[in-house]
Amino acid sequence: MRRICVFCGANQGLNPVYAEHARTLGTRLVEAGYGLVYGGGSVGLMGVIADSVLAAGGEVIGVIPEELATKEVMHTGVTQMHVVQSMHARKALMAELSTAFIAMPGGYGTFEELFEVITWAQLGIHRKTIGLLNVAGFFDPLLQFVDHAIAESFIKPIHRELIVVEAEARALITRLETHQLPQVRKWIKLSES
Repeated sequence: MRRICVFCGANQGLNPVYAEHARTLGTRLVEAGYGLVYGGGSVGLMGVIADSVLAAGGEVIGVIPEELATKEVMHTGVTQMHVVQSMHARKALMAELSTAFIAMPGGYGTFEELFEVITWAQLGIHRKTIGLLNVAGFFDPLLQFVDHAIAESFIKPIHRELIVVEAEARALITRLETHQLPQVRKWIKLSES
């Protein structure tokens, strides 16, 4: 089955539009024939999107580190839950189970997950599309920073094409399905990293 991994906050944020878009994204994923892979939490935007996919009759696979699972944040109603030993194992399994990635608003963890899969794409470790659901312009400052790094020759301009950006869920899913990734030199395999 096709699955999209969604990185998002364990909080809902101040603006209620973030949760509204998480609910909509969950519904749109199911309508487009995708299951959800996510961080396994029952709280914040993670819980909202998982519940939305489940309510629409979709598959939800959670991947959560053992330490977080025991702190009662693990979602107990998902289709399948993987409890893993570490954050590193979590990210590797989430990537393995997914055909594409979407980042929604979130904090350090969301940013770290997003930049890791972008880096893996840049290095040729995977050829999966990566999207930002740019709700209420949340990612605008981050994209400006990426463009600044490009202007300063720390990121190649062609690698900006690794990121697809849309403000609405349906448009983002469509773009992820049709986006042509730039050709990159394959440097290493994930198993060697």
